[in-house]
Amino acid sequence: MIGLVVPALLTAAWELTSRLGLVPPNLLPAPSIVLSALVELARSGELLAHVEVTVVRVLAGFLLGTAAATALGALTGTSRLWFRLLDPLLQGLRSIPSIAWVPLFILWLGIFEASKVTLIAVGAFFPVYLSLVTGIRQVDRKLIEVGRAYGYGGLALVRRVLLPATLPSYVTGLRGGLGLGWMFVVAGELMGASEGLGFLLLDGQMTGRPAIILGSILLFALLGKASDLALAALGQRLLAWQDVVRTDVADQRRLQAV
Repeated sequence: MIGLVVPALLTAAWELTSRLGLVPPNLLPAPSIVLSALVELARSGELLAHVEVTVVRVLAGFLLGTAAATALGALTGTSRLWFRLLDPLLQGLRSIPSIAWVPLFILWLGIFEASKVTLIAVGAFFPVYLSLVTGIRQVDRKLIEVGRAYGYGGLALVRRVLLPATLPSYVTGLRGGLGLGWMFVVAGELMGASEGLGFLLLDGQMTGRPAIILGSILLFALLGKASDLALAALGQRLLAWQDVVRTDVADQRRLQAV
């Protein structure tokens, strides 16, 4: 709960600044006004429809990009030949800004769902790919030798040694890919969308409603954080076997007691 202290203080300062008239309300409406605008949209059912469309797009693009990144990352991470063939190309593509893909995807796939999901998949692909390849190539050689000494080979070596050693880096890449997926969905929904939070944000700009713009931004932040927390919780369950240093207060006290 301590993580809510700073956002609460910032919201209070924002509300006070707006109510005192230090900032024009047409530029920065108070949080209470933003909340009222979102409540009105929610009552009409419009807000839920926009949120649902955006969440489905992010989920579809994230799953598609993660699947492709996992396959190519495993291939290039375990094969020196494929690493030399594919990694330079993929690293070059990684440097292309997200907005640069938009005209090409519109030309190839049109302005409907395919282009938007593909753009999100591109955003999710590179963090997952980079983390997986890095994790595989940085596995301690001694771990592999110990695994072979215990008779592991082939799939058994992958399952018992390579997979656990690579999993922490892979989970980090998944979280990074999901975060970029939420960023890329905005670019995707600005290219001819009629639904979604990105469309709602653009509609607020076109109609001069700053409360709708700020409300859309806040919803992106909340949904992104909620999805990241869910993925982080899943990662903790998958990595529960790790014996790592904990930095929270309770663990520090236990270490001091020992």
